Amino acid sequence: MGEIKKLTILHSNDMHGDFMPAKADGKETGGLTRLSGYVNKVRKERDNVIYAIAGDMFRGSIIDSEYKGLSTIDLVNCLAPDVATIGNHEVDYGIGHLLFLEKCARFPIINANMYATMNDTRMFRPYINLDVGGMRILFIGVLTEETLALAKKENIIGTYIDIENAVEEIGIICDNYRTVNTDMVVLLTHIGIEQDRKLAEMLLPDWHVDMIIGGHSHTFMTEPEYVQGIPIVQAGTGTDVIGRFEVEYDVDEKKIASLKWRCDPINEDTAPEDPVMKGLLDSYRTETDRKYRKVVTRWARKLTHPARTQETEMGNLYADAMQSRSSFDIMMLGSGTIRKTEMGPIIKYQDILENTPFDDGIWMVEVTGAQFRRMILHIMRDEAWTGHTEFYQFSKDVRIVYRKSTHTIEELKYKGEDIGSRSRLKIALLTFHYLNFDEFLGVPLKEIAKNMEPVCIASSVINIISEYFATNRGLDAKVEGRIEILE
Repeated sequence: MGEIKKLTILHSNDMHGDFMPAKADGKETGGLTRLSGYVNKVRKERDNVIYAIAGDMFRGSIIDSEYKGLSTIDLVNCLAPDVATIGNHEVDYGIGHLLFLEKCARFPIINANMYATMNDTRMFRPYINLDVGGMRILFIGVLTEETLALAKKENIIGTYIDIENAVEEIGIICDNYRTVNTDMVVLLTHIGIEQDRKLAEMLLPDWHVDMIIGGHSHTFMTEPEYVQGIPIVQAGTGTDVIGRFEVEYDVDEKKIASLKWRCDPINEDTAPEDPVMKGLLDSYRTETDRKYRKVVTRWARKLTHPARTQETEMGNLYADAMQSRSSFDIMMLGSGTIRKTEMGPIIKYQDILENTPFDDGIWMVEVTGAQFRRMILHIMRDEAWTGHTEFYQFSKDVRIVYRKSTHTIEELKYKGEDIGSRSRLKIALLTFHYLNFDEFLGVPLKEIAKNMEPVCIASSVINIISEYFATNRGLDAKVEGRIEILE
């Protein structure tokens, strides 16, 4: 064994505006103030440290939405990552605004495969070489079309490449920019754990990819997952954990001699507060509190939304609120629309905005019973339980019983009556899900449109929810068997 150099790589993903600390077991956990304190502490303790962010810095906080991400860039500038990549929520405010925010960032943002469709021009730098302690580490950023569903609102942007094309882009970069001076190659991805596995399977050994640091699927891991000898890692979601690689690099052999990874908690015991970050965060919070902390209503009790792939209390309440006094039969609300795992009983306007930060419109379509059955089978496919697909919360009077082992619907009813093949149902979806109808629901929208011309029936979910909550005190909801999953 030759000369050994040590490198620490810290990484976060899917922070989603999780800026403020929370209380758990009597301790303060998470929040940017302590996350920044942890990163600063490691940078002082270690000689060679890189901090990377694998996408989705935006959304989830009123501090983010009030300033359309400019506040988030300001706060992340204070975190001072060495490199970040684009996540799907980075385009929520529009691609033009994202390019403006990138100019405000004092850290490099990389992505190898977002293009302007008119002239096939890359929108960001595809890679960056970081020189640390005499080592050169090549980072490549990856985001695929499947992940960037919201970009269908943007005619000038495309990531219109699948995982196979992403592999090709990685090969081009490695062949052209990985030189004899490159010591390590790191893929910084935001495509989800399932796609990371497929990506690793397809990488050529000659490209010498050493690790994949990912995001999007919010996967909490206790150890790396190895595919073709390449470690794949994620650090869950939010700011209450951080991933950490400890690498020993053999300079003479030009290869990693040893590699260890863990996920560290961010709390009072592990991370001091960063006073600079605290001051900056407090200045934004003071402004938003003054504007948005008015009480809208009081629920009967605290309601929960613990997981996306099941019926939840909050899911039922929100779906019912949107279906109330409507012209459609069933509201199908994407589970990911609800961002908090619990809320209430006191509901402030800020809570509403943070819980449903994507203020979308609502579209109504008409489906036959046979088409509705095909949609449910697509939603409940195996990938729903292992990956990061779209799952839905259904408004009242729906009953779905699905058996995973046989992939069959055992019961499908509306208002107590079986939904027959020739039944007709008017269903409603948020604009995001309407624009991605074919992919998310497994039935071509062109086929559905033959039943009835789709129509946009509301412009703002926030307007509907706010009014419903304000005019209905003591709201409650329970898990009542609208969706039953049998093993």
